Amino acid sequence: MTRSIRPTARTLARAALLCCLATAGAAQAQAPAALSDDIVRLGIITDMNGPFADITGPGSAAAAQMAIDDFGGKVQGKKVELVVADHQNKADIAANKAREWFDTGRVDAIVDVAVSAPALAVLEVAKQKNKVIMFSGPGTDRLTNDLCMPSSVHYVYDTYALSNVTASAITKRGGKSWFFITADYAFGHSLQDAATTVIQNEGGKVLGAARHPIAATDFASFLLSAQASKAQVIGLANSGADTVNAIKAAREFGLTRNKQQQMAGLLLYINDIHAIGLRTAAGLMLTEGFYWDMNDETRAWSKRYFEKMKKMPNMSQAGAYSSVMHYLKSVDAAKTDKTEEVMKQIKRLPINDFFAKNGRVREDGRMVHDMYLFEVKTQEESKYPWDYYKLLATVPGDKAFMPLSQSKCPLVTQR
Repeated sequence: MTRSIRPTARTLARAALLCCLATAGAAQAQAPAALSDDIVRLGIITDMNGPFADITGPGSAAAAQMAIDDFGGKVQGKKVELVVADHQNKADIAANKAREWFDTGRVDAIVDVAVSAPALAVLEVAKQKNKVIMFSGPGTDRLTNDLCMPSSVHYVYDTYALSNVTASAITKRGGKSWFFITADYAFGHSLQDAATTVIQNEGGKVLGAARHPIAATDFASFLLSAQASKAQVIGLANSGADTVNAIKAAREFGLTRNKQQQMAGLLLYINDIHAIGLRTAAGLMLTEGFYWDMNDETRAWSKRYFEKMKKMPNMSQAGAYSSVMHYLKSVDAAKTDKTEEVMKQIKRLPINDFFAKNGRVREDGRMVHDMYLFEVKTQEESKYPWDYYKLLATVPGDKAFMPLSQSKCPLVTQR
């Protein structure tokens, strides 16, 4: 006779529990890492109303929002939100806002950060908080050199590339003696130092320099010093309204009228050329990472931007769009907003858009892409609004930016 064996209630409960645990374990193993909360927040800290507002500011914020909208407004099913703050060109305000955002504002990454001094301050906060930061506004090459850190990316340009391309080209064309008019803060110092090295390597020499405060209103004494030096080239190691005012003042003083001295803007944006006008700016050589009228892709995006801002974008504003798009793609690929995982994707994924072709983020955080040497057109050469540049040379990224062999970045030297 066969005896049936009935499982006890305890046995059934135990089996059910083991089954549930196994199922949950399998689901957990297959599930992607979750985002930290229901919103992916990006923060822009920039100059919204000061001397650099035209070259970053509202334009960079608009470009970043365009990237979010074009991405669909969500990543991994979660809403993407942009918050904006004005650092008023003060490092302490920038650092305090970054700390507040990371501590209580649930901001996952900061982008743009115009002007080098605030950028360096925000870099330190991001390092302490282990957060992603993607710079499209500042220039100092220290961000990816001696002060580099694992979760920062310097996206658009830096002082090394600007000096390397512009100063080298002018010196090779015969501009062997230089005098600098330099903004007296981190960016200006870095730009002058980098250009000096290039000039000396090309057989030129620097005869002197004059430093001015940020948002200077009177350039007379600085220009008179430059004129008295009899240098062939007056190098402007500044940016924004300071560069525009220096060039306008130089024309009023007649410094370049006899062609014995020429002006070289080491950081000039298309906004600056628009403000100066072709009558004054014609013939200036400059280095850019982007020009709206390069090809069909750049024109298509730039016309969309123009509809919003009523002006053409510059390299930092185009770079703000590209960097935000690259960040969102990286979060999507990582399936998490955890810093370490996102940075792996940021450095793994290539960058191919209207801003850069075959761009890549190196281990030091430098986004390597082509840079362009332009000459400003004359009024006669310009055929339509914002038709300001003629291309002189395309410089590959590995030739434009500092080689890793010269880097002081700990991520490189300790490798």
